Amino acid sequence: MKESIFATGLGRVEANSVALTPVAFLPRSAAIYPDRTAIVHGERRISYREFGARARRLASALAARGIGEGDTVSVVLPNVPAMLEVHHGVPMLGAVLNAINTRLDAGTIGYILAHGEAKVLITDREFSATVGAALARLPKKPLVIDLDDPLYEGPGERLGEIEYEALLAQGSPEFTPAPIRDEWQAIALNYTSGTTGNPKGVVVHHRGTWMLTIGQIMAWHLPPAAVYLWTLPMFHANGWCFPWSVTALAGTHVCLRRVEPALIFRLIAEHRVTHMCGAPTVLSMLINAPGEARVRFDHVVDIQTGGASPPAKVIRAMNELGFRVQHIYGLTEVLGPSTLCAWQDAWDALPPDEQAAQQARQGVRYQVVDGQMVADPNTLERVPPDGKTLGEVMLQGNTVMLGYLKDKAATAAAFAGGWFHTGDLAVEHPDGYIEIKDRLKDIIISGGENIASIAVEAALTRHPAVALAAVVARPDDKWGETPCAFVELRPGMEVTAEALIVFARDHLPSFAVPRTVIFGPLPVTATGKIQKYELRQRARAL
Repeated sequence: MKESIFATGLGRVEANSVALTPVAFLPRSAAIYPDRTAIVHGERRISYREFGARARRLASALAARGIGEGDTVSVVLPNVPAMLEVHHGVPMLGAVLNAINTRLDAGTIGYILAHGEAKVLITDREFSATVGAALARLPKKPLVIDLDDPLYEGPGERLGEIEYEALLAQGSPEFTPAPIRDEWQAIALNYTSGTTGNPKGVVVHHRGTWMLTIGQIMAWHLPPAAVYLWTLPMFHANGWCFPWSVTALAGTHVCLRRVEPALIFRLIAEHRVTHMCGAPTVLSMLINAPGEARVRFDHVVDIQTGGASPPAKVIRAMNELGFRVQHIYGLTEVLGPSTLCAWQDAWDALPPDEQAAQQARQGVRYQVVDGQMVADPNTLERVPPDGKTLGEVMLQGNTVMLGYLKDKAATAAAFAGGWFHTGDLAVEHPDGYIEIKDRLKDIIISGGENIASIAVEAALTRHPAVALAAVVARPDDKWGETPCAFVELRPGMEVTAEALIVFARDHLPSFAVPRTVIFGPLPVTATGKIQKYELRQRARAL
């Protein structure tokens, strides 16, 4: 066979092949727009010149302490400047950033630190009680660095050997690390709820984060110098890659330690915020905010929301407040968003309620997601696009994770047939838009937090009076969904719903504690399997 003319003397060389990585964006923005405001935190303003220098100082100080490629740097931080700095400074070294959910209990945090083999832990003083208890469980402790944020005035103590600002003072603003060796190497380790009760470590790579960084700009039409308000926790799938997307555009990050409606409205008006993200609970908080909390603003704010589908009435109410809602769907395993409800021109003529109903669907794939289908999980045959036939949502492309840390079996199962199996059941409508209907993994999404129902069930059955427990999602106007527990007691035993909820608080993160407990025999099949479909119907009717 004759060799192609394009295969002779042409190919990949150093000049045309550089690893794709999002850490390249900050140096560019700092060089071109050094005086532009990069970060707002209370009264503090950090320019792009300072942002770039601080990220290099962090990398330099960590390198001096032996941190390099493949080492895990864990953080327990709210949305503060340091959280942005670690997203750039840690991967700069080829190290792996592990952003831990600040709402987790000590046992889970301890498990994550041990499982991820954290070499360094940077933690905010606000979480010292929980983090201290987590560290006490570890036979080998990481280097602990405390962040003493001046905007936090509550209780808490320092746990480590050095404070964050003192650490940065030890680093060089001129530090230049070696280029990223391989775009497929790990950049972040994010934990998500597993079906066994222990969280699973999702490993994502430089190439994928670069792709979704660009994908967010494309999908949301992010403009240059966008002003982004951090209502979405950065520990959620690395803030859906916005720590890098906003930086790539030399936009402004407006930090927010705590989600408070009055503060959100004030910051939107004061800084002319253009974009923000949040779970449906954030939307509900804004809609239900008292009149005195609502500071008027004269521009449209774009907001992405994920998790459980927001009701049409919520989307309509947000539109009336001056927000333009974009509904997205994704998972930690694909770096966050993978589908969006792209607006169609034909919807302009629809009544508001019908527009909102269209927007409540999960939609179509991102430009950087190569494949999306709703199919039979066993045969991989696509379901007909009739809006009725259920199938599993499957994804394919560069934004998919490398796999689950130290779990080959779970990784192989997730990638069966050459597709990533999400575990979510959906229908595909005739227009190609998907709509999530149920969850194979029985994941409950409450306030943006993923809750494994089996983990809640395991906690409840530890109570001596409980024989069986089944947990399903109950719709909630504020949180989107909340855990609803159906409990069958042991013969002759008694316990109140209130007492069982108190018991659950000692064994679960606060967001995973059931809000509702119903006692009675559980419906089962002939083989003894609990009929969760029937329980979901009961929960919806409550």
